[in-house]
Amino acid sequence: MKIFRGFHHPGIARACALTIGNFDGVHRGHQAMLALLNSEAAHRGVESCVLTFEPHPRDYFAGALHKPELAPARIGTLRDKLTELARCGVQQTVVLPFDARLAAQSPQAFIDEVLMKGLGARYVLVGDDFRFGAQRAGDYALLDATGQASGFDVARMNSYEVHGLRVSSSAVRQALGQGDLEAAARLLGRPYTISGHVVHGRKLGRELGASASGAGDGFRTLNLRFAHWKPAASGIFAVQVHGLGDVPLPGVANLGVRPSLDPDDVNGGRVLLETHCLQWPADLGAEGAYGKIVRVELLHKLHDELKYDGLDALTTGIAKDCADARAYFASAHAPTNHTETRRQTTRDRI
Repeated sequence: MKIFRGFHHPGIARACALTIGNFDGVHRGHQAMLALLNSEAAHRGVESCVLTFEPHPRDYFAGALHKPELAPARIGTLRDKLTELARCGVQQTVVLPFDARLAAQSPQAFIDEVLMKGLGARYVLVGDDFRFGAQRAGDYALLDATGQASGFDVARMNSYEVHGLRVSSSAVRQALGQGDLEAAARLLGRPYTISGHVVHGRKLGRELGASASGAGDGFRTLNLRFAHWKPAASGIFAVQVHGLGDVPLPGVANLGVRPSLDPDDVNGGRVLLETHCLQWPADLGAEGAYGKIVRVELLHKLHDELKYDGLDALTTGIAKDCADARAYFASAHAPTNHTETRRQTTRDRI
C-alpha cells in the first residue's frame, strides 16, 4: 500500500475509487466498506484509496476550544490503522493534516480541491452519517449532486450490523473502556492490538524483583509509546507478544501513565504500553529487543492502573499481576497460540 502525507506528490494515483473517514480501529464495518471499495476500484480499473485525517478532527476542535474532554478516546495508533488498511487490500492511503485551513474549507471547495483535483476521484463511497466541510455543512445530497454534474459516481453504505448491533468506533471504544476485550475483538474481527518500536525507559523493571545475583533479571519490560494522550483502553492486561520469535509470547502489560513512578521518568507524561514477557527469549539478552517492532495483543483485563505506596509495594503488585496472567493463560479460556486466538475472536458471536 502506498502512503502519502497530503496529495501533492508525484507518485499519487491520477484516478481512484475513494472512501473518506477516520477509520479508528478499522473495525468490521470499516472492513465491509473497504471490501466494497476494492471491488468498485477493480471494476473501474483504478486504485482504491482511503482519505483519512491526522489529527482526528474532534481532536483538533477539542484543542482549538481548550476542551480536551471533547476529544474521543483513540482506539489505535496511526501505525496500526495503516497496517490494517493495508491488510484490507487498500492500494493507497492519503493522510491529510486536519488544521485550521481544512476546518474552514467549504464543502464545495473540499469536493473541488481535494476529491477531484487532488485525488482524481472517479467513485466516492461514504457512510450513512457522513458530513464534511466547514460547520459539517456538506452531506450526501451535495456530494451526489456534484458527482452527477462532474462525472464521478457516489455511493452510500448503511451501518454495518451484527445481530442488530451497529458496529462502530464508538462501540469499540465503549467495550475497551469497560475492559471487555472479548466484545472489542468481536467488533474488530480480530484481537485488539497495539504495535510499535520498543523504546528505552528507566530500566527500573529489571531491578524490581531481581534475583540476588544482581543480573537484572526482574520484571524486564518492552516499552511501546501510544502516540495519543487518551487511549480507549487502560489498565493491566494479560497479553500475547508477536515479533520476538516464531511463536507469540505470553505476558502481562500496563497501558497508561504509570502513576507509581515520578514525573521525571524518561517517558514521563507519555502513555506507554509496558509489557513483561512471562517467558523472556534467552537469545535476546537484556538489550536485544530495543528498536524491534512488536505487536501486543490485549486479551484479558486484570484490573485498572493502581498507585502503589513505594517500590516494594509495586514489586508485590507486579508479581501478583504476573501470577494472575499465568492463571489466565492456564485457563480453558486463554488462546494457546496465535491461530487459535484469531479463530476464537473472528467468529460471529455478537
